[in-house]
Amino acid sequence: MESIVSKVLDHLDIKILDLLQKDARISNLELSKRVNLSAPAVHARIKRLEAEGYIQKHVAILSHEKLGFDLLCFVFMSTNMHQAEKLESLEKTLESMKEVLECHCLTGEYDYLLKVACKDRKGLEMFIRKLNQLGITKIQTSLALREIKDSTVLPIQE
Repeated sequence: MESIVSKVLDHLDIKILDLLQKDARISNLELSKRVNLSAPAVHARIKRLEAEGYIQKHVAILSHEKLGFDLLCFVFMSTNMHQAEKLESLEKTLESMKEVLECHCLTGEYDYLLKVACKDRKGLEMFIRKLNQLGITKIQTSLALREIKDSTVLPIQE
């Protein structure tokens, strides 16, 4: 069965995306060698993939532990808000909170899941106090003891 992605992107686009997601610092020259295209053609494809939204951003992924963020937490939360404007406001507030690395709207028992980085327990306590001021009705926090896998690589190559 052919994937949906391969109907939109050709095999060279997929290969370029796969290589870039594994090493965003790879040069266009090195990419061109690996996909057997000229460097200008690779550059043009990358620009198109960015313009079409397949490549959202280029980032450096930092070590939270080395930078003193000792607590990596997962916060499940629920709210009784049902008005679109209030939910939008809540989501904008969550987006602006520097401790929040990820925020996901969920189905099931909880409405949101946050991935949060805090330096210590006091930082976590202050963060939870901020959440309590937002009209959150239920919060469950789990601390990550250690990371087993942390990847940003999507399995686009079959």
